[in-house]
Amino acid sequence: MIRIATATLLLLATLVLSGCETIKGVGRDITGAGNAIDRAI
Repeated sequence: MIRIATATLLLLATLVLSGCETIKGVGRDITGAGNAIDRAI
């Protein structure tokens, strides 16, 4: 079970990081997540 969870987390991390091509992209993603949290609250 731990192996499946670890593999899933690694796959998700790879997909997320591949979506952020640059540091600027990471910043936009973090800002977008922060805005979504603000709207939810």
